[in-house]
Amino acid sequence: MIFRVLGPLTVAGAPAPGGPRVQALLTLLLLDAGRTVTAERLVDGLYGDEPPAGAANALQSQVSRLRRVLPDGVAVEHSPAGYRLTGAGPDDVDALRFERLVREGARAGAAGDPVRAEGSLREALALWRGPALADVRDAPYADGQVARLDALRTDALEEWAAARLASGGDPVPLVRELAEAATAHPLRERLRALQIRALAGAGRQAEALAVYEEVRGALADELGADPAQELAEAHLAVLRGEPSGAAAVRPAPVAGPRPVRPPVPLTDFVGREGERKRLAALLTAARLVTLVGPGGAGKTRLALEAAGDGAVFVDLGAVGPGEVAGAFARALGVRDAAPDRLVQALVDRPVLLVADNCEHVVTEAAVLVRQLLAGCPDLRVLATSREALGVTGESLLPLAALAPRAAEELFVRRGAAARPGFTGHARVPEICAALDGLPLALELAAARLRTLTADELADRLGDRFRLLSRGDRTAPERHRTLAAVVEWSWELLTEEERTLAARLSVFRGGATTEAVARVCGLDTADAEDLLVSLTEKSLVERLLTETAGAAGAPGTAGTPTSGTPTSRTPTSGTPASGTPASGTASAGTASAGTVTAGSGVAVPGSEAVGTDDEGLGVGGLGGGGLGVGGLGAAPGVDGRYRMLETVRAYAAGRLPAADPAHAAHTAHCLRLARAADPELRGAAQQAWLARLDADEPNLRAALRRASPEDGLRLVAALTPYWWLRGLRGQVAGLAAELLGAVERAGLTGAQDLGEEYALCVLAAGARDEERIARARALLTERTEPLRQPFTAFLWATTVGPEARLPVPDDAWSRALDLVGQGHLALARDDAATARERLAEALTEFRALGERWGTATALEGLAALSADPLPLFAEALALFESLGVAEDIVDLLGRRAAVHTAAGDGDAAAADLARAREVARRAGLPDPIDPMDPTDPPGPQDPTGLTGLTGLTDQKDLTDPAV
Repeated sequence: MIFRVLGPLTVAGAPAPGGPRVQALLTLLLLDAGRTVTAERLVDGLYGDEPPAGAANALQSQVSRLRRVLPDGVAVEHSPAGYRLTGAGPDDVDALRFERLVREGARAGAAGDPVRAEGSLREALALWRGPALADVRDAPYADGQVARLDALRTDALEEWAAARLASGGDPVPLVRELAEAATAHPLRERLRALQIRALAGAGRQAEALAVYEEVRGALADELGADPAQELAEAHLAVLRGEPSGAAAVRPAPVAGPRPVRPPVPLTDFVGREGERKRLAALLTAARLVTLVGPGGAGKTRLALEAAGDGAVFVDLGAVGPGEVAGAFARALGVRDAAPDRLVQALVDRPVLLVADNCEHVVTEAAVLVRQLLAGCPDLRVLATSREALGVTGESLLPLAALAPRAAEELFVRRGAAARPGFTGHARVPEICAALDGLPLALELAAARLRTLTADELADRLGDRFRLLSRGDRTAPERHRTLAAVVEWSWELLTEEERTLAARLSVFRGGATTEAVARVCGLDTADAEDLLVSLTEKSLVERLLTETAGAAGAPGTAGTPTSGTPTSRTPTSGTPASGTPASGTASAGTASAGTVTAGSGVAVPGSEAVGTDDEGLGVGGLGGGGLGVGGLGAAPGVDGRYRMLETVRAYAAGRLPAADPAHAAHTAHCLRLARAADPELRGAAQQAWLARLDADEPNLRAALRRASPEDGLRLVAALTPYWWLRGLRGQVAGLAAELLGAVERAGLTGAQDLGEEYALCVLAAGARDEERIARARALLTERTEPLRQPFTAFLWATTVGPEARLPVPDDAWSRALDLVGQGHLALARDDAATARERLAEALTEFRALGERWGTATALEGLAALSADPLPLFAEALALFESLGVAEDIVDLLGRRAAVHTAAGDGDAAAADLARAREVARRAGLPDPIDPMDPTDPPGPQDPTGLTGLTGLTDQKDLTDPAV
């Protein structure tokens, strides 16, 4: 044993080094050895109600001092959740060993083995060398801990005395111990009854009778009460001369004959109406139902709502291994915890038994529940757990995040309780989304409104574990802080699971099994096994994404499940399903099957579209448009795994900065982006757009983390995707940050990255003339064709035409050149040439199967047609299938002008309203209103495509006539 706190504080047999604060900090960490203690709790424990200014720094200073005096092999580990003492387990701390031995002794006594109970309890009591926490009694936390340990010591003394008497041991050693305890607790009746029996067993009957009279008189004088049954029986046994052995000693009192009823909640129930109805139906149809979900999802609260007053409530949160049957016995009011006695107590009784918090004793709970259900036909069990029990016939109801509206309602209600008058705030949806819609996290956050504004709360959620470190003082330890909620689950993982969970934190928005295997250094089979295990333990969600089955039929995107079956059989179950996550949208794909790029990245051809970070559902910006042009997808399901952001943040704090997963994730995203780039200009365009949509948060994370060189390469590969999805405005800030890093690294003149630098300048908004000039020089000095066909197009439409660009000679670039020539001819009023070039371009783009180019050519031809509306409709459907907001807004504005010219004001107004909504959601300027004379007329070519003409010969654009 390394550390001793039950008496003077010693470390490895010597007095503890350090000053009072260091010793107090050490003791506080020792009482939770192996578990993380939040910084907030440590500050409160060291400084009480008057922490110093800069309490976090003061704590860090004390931690540093403590680290210097710890023995070899013992350290203080820091994470976002707090501090943890490593290298010292529960058996290395006398107080924790004492608690374990007391539990073992109590279990042995309840199981009818007084000899083993006496040995465990005697060993436990021998660990005490003096008053608990003797050297840190002045610490603010000391009083509470000392009272707890002293009470447990007195309980252990009673249990030891009862076990020694029951086993026939010598009662003489008991007499002195019990007399000392009786001095401190003169009215503790069980203690005094044991003292009477010990005295009688030692042949000191007169003293025993005197003790009884002393206690009887004190009870009458001080409490006005008569002796309880156990004390009276001990007195009577002495008078009758009965032995003080096993037959005479009563077991420790257990829960009374009345079963434990579910606790009554103190707050109203918000949300989960659908789950409540499904749970009621399941409880009618099944005998074992388990609510599964992450910590803080509200499993216990939903169980209480469904159970009603007549249920029996078993709280397993505080029990350890081997203690489950005892907890069931206490809840049922049964003295004997043997399974057959529990069955006898329940047989022929129509009882609903709620077993709460099963995850840390899941195997033991599952075995007992199965025995009870097998022997009690009228019994039903409702369990809550972060992991399924895995019992045949078990029906599961997974609980995910609250729906956005319910989450916001819960936050506002709890916020009003914390700050009277609070009725909501514009940033409440942001707060709820950041906290994953978890009810416990929302309630912890709402409680902070006592001292913070909603803006301050939202701004500080980046450090969520420190922010949400004060909860209900009466709640179980695992539910008092956000960090404790996650840590409870984390501690139940195997080492392999913890390693994968930590590495999984590099992903944002989820990942496929193959991506996880590649980034985390596993083979696919091992990755799949570990991901399934993490999903079953509610640390990871599996997203089932079902795509459209026919052209124009919407699919379901991003439906999270717990990954566990809704019903268990000896073989397998059916995956749980739910409703689409809010804010998602879906799109058809170019083809079914699998598209494989040269890099080896396999992309399902029927994958649904997710959402970007800002919540704009790509692919759903207009009505219909899915599966346009006969390119519908066959039905399919794509499973991705993701962590809730709260879990991901905790796991990220456990991942070392030098872990190879960081670099592997960046490399994976660069491979994916490069594999997708050429496919975005062909028939597989939509399949690859959907693939990039699913990984868009990952791509952004990789761009933030990448070196300047890899960052530029990522920008170049992702440029077409950002254009086609209308995301340029959303990535401009990231591109600007990258430009700063590139310039600090001295890479602005690197010719091998010149094109990439130019694309980054364009992505950042092309506002800096110096950067534009530098980018122009890098582009025009190239001797080889541009690697990215979109470069010339974006330069022409953003900065202006440049005759010296070495444009690549690929089919897509040639088709786009034809579009540019058509618009230039249109600008010269050469309608015949314009129509010819645009028709050629349309043929080329259709042959490639590329939707954006096809829609662009159709839009140009509409300007030359006597009946442009059908061409506009086809182009709009293609643009909408891609989700390219700029082109949708532009085309709707142009079509509104056609309707206005035709005198159809209603149709024009409808198009303008639709255009404004798309522009609002995408952060674009309002479209020009052709019916409003105050709006300036738009350019003849609103798309700017005249800037494309002559991509192979741009000198025409210097013609003054143009």
